[in-house]
Amino acid sequence: MTITELAPPLGEPLTLAETKAHLRVEINTDDALITGLIRTVREHVERQTGLSLLTRNFRLYLDDWPPARVIQIGRGPVQTIEALAVYDADGMPVAVDAAGFVLDGQARPARLILPRQPAPGQAINGIEIDFSAGFGMTGADVPDTLKRAMLLHAALLYEFRGAVSPDSQPAAVPAGYDRLIAPFCRRGL
Repeated sequence: MTITELAPPLGEPLTLAETKAHLRVEINTDDALITGLIRTVREHVERQTGLSLLTRNFRLYLDDWPPARVIQIGRGPVQTIEALAVYDADGMPVAVDAAGFVLDGQARPARLILPRQPAPGQAINGIEIDFSAGFGMTGADVPDTLKRAMLLHAALLYEFRGAVSPDSQPAAVPAGYDRLIAPFCRRGL
């Protein structure tokens, strides 16, 4: 199973203004750096939690349907299923009628059951499921705890901006960060 992002988010969960206020930065000379740190901490928290903070579209690739008929989607919260396709033996996509599907988009991982699961003719990535996932379109929709963790992380990265190059970020996480994101992380056995 592979998930790719079809388009980047239209914004960030944290605004430049709220991040600068948290950092107590009043000058504009570091705006580009702070904007980059916002993106870095968002990407980090999304990797750690498996969540998409702002709603955007993704594509899930499967080699075959799972035996239990329940398709697990490892990026959430899933809002909608946009399209389904199965590739035939000639490598041509065939749209799958998803009428009657059941989606539990808030589960971790999200779960999808389709009434019909036609066999793919392509051995690798023979199934594509396009879906949208995220808490909402703006930072106001993102849980405050995650935004607080991102602000703490941005502050640490900003403080040590000269010690670690922007390409090597995030180099560390602040104390308390793990406790803030823990309720949102998927834990396995």
